[in-house]
Amino acid sequence: MNLPRRSFAGLCLPVLVLTAACGVSSSKAAGASTKLVVASSVAPITSIVSNIGGDKIELHGIVPEGVNSHTFEPSPKVAQLLSTADLIFVNGLKLEDPTAELANTNKKKGSEVVALGTMSLPESDYIYDFSFPKKEGKPNPHLWTDPLFAIKYADETAAALSAKDPANKDYYEANRVAFDKKATALSDALKTAQATIPGGKKELLTYHDAYAYFGRDYGWKIIGAVQPSNFEDPTAKEVVSLITQIRSEKVPVIFGSEVFPSKILEQIANESGARYEDTLRDDDLPGKPGEKEHSWLGLMRYDFRTMVKGLGGDPAALDALETSDVSPDKADYPQ
Repeated sequence: MNLPRRSFAGLCLPVLVLTAACGVSSSKAAGASTKLVVASSVAPITSIVSNIGGDKIELHGIVPEGVNSHTFEPSPKVAQLLSTADLIFVNGLKLEDPTAELANTNKKKGSEVVALGTMSLPESDYIYDFSFPKKEGKPNPHLWTDPLFAIKYADETAAALSAKDPANKDYYEANRVAFDKKATALSDALKTAQATIPGGKKELLTYHDAYAYFGRDYGWKIIGAVQPSNFEDPTAKEVVSLITQIRSEKVPVIFGSEVFPSKILEQIANESGARYEDTLRDDDLPGKPGEKEHSWLGLMRYDFRTMVKGLGGDPAALDALETSDVSPDKADYPQ
């Protein structure tokens, strides 16, 4: 279902640059906080950066939760924020091109844009798939759903913060070690839980292609994604083809997304005989800011638990996992 993907609307960068230059003064002006001002894109990245930076940074998210990060268009207010940031963390791999372009255009002298995904994944390991066909030149960017890459994100975050703020290097390093330990515990719990899936049928049919690297590293078969690459519902012909494929492969569960509700997906499940699980999350953290589960750890524990239980396995190892943040989450998540 490789339909043409909707292109991003052009940004009026000269206007945004002017807005940022004329309306914002540095947060490190006289009498202001001496903490690093840090901006980050999607909520999982904001959560990881918050775990490493803790109370030594002033952290601001950019992409509101519950929106499509692939088509998010930053506002002039974002340009103002980016013009004051000392570090700007994005995923890269063409996930947030408008935001990354805006950051590079509006960042102040000495500021750095850190593309965590691009730094963590060699081009030779790029995955192109149903929603991210190679002919369009955009690899699947969803590395954070794989704990092994989340650890790399944390490592790169600690390195960038330490380089910009060497006085607090030991603090960032201690948080990195603690986060890596928690992410490794999550990885181990996942391996234990997924081993209980009957027949070893670790198969995913999802609405959105967010688990390609996870599937490769943890031995899951990614059957496909229902969502076309232009983020619209599939055509009637494609629906019939999907129902036939699901019946043929005896897919027991279709995992939908709470961010992308789809009546079509529910119809496909009903007509194919598969069960419809519509609460899987890609980058929308559980709960509300300040709550324990509102974190990358909480997000991935929730998703892995949903996958394992949905396929008939026992999620007890994941249930027993402690998912509190390394540092109290004080990030400013956009609403």
